[in-house]
Amino acid sequence: MDVWKLSKDFCKDIYIITNQYPSEEKFGIVSQMRRSVISIPSNIAEGTSRGSNKDFSRFLDISLGSAYKLETQIMVSYDLEFIKKTDFDVLSEKIQQIQKMIIGLQNKLTQN
Repeated sequence: MDVWKLSKDFCKDIYIITNQYPSEEKFGIVSQMRRSVISIPSNIAEGTSRGSNKDFSRFLDISLGSAYKLETQIMVSYDLEFIKKTDFDVLSEKIQQIQKMIIGLQNKLTQN
């Protein structure tokens, strides 16, 4: 599943970028961002194991919520000058692509 793979790979991006954050943020925004990013592919994976499209869609909702939360955390990181504009642009583009893919998958499930 493309969205699962992309979101799993995105975990590495977030872990790498948050390694550069101030050490006092280890238990703050770094922890929040890492929990959010790992939640995305984890919920997609868990949803695929469910027996119905309705159950799968529920896990996709959770995954999408985590993606929106992470997008906000990326914005806050930029506002706090923890990340550069170029990194912000790349991360924002990737998370928005993941969001669109999750929404597309949800739409496909509801049509079936």
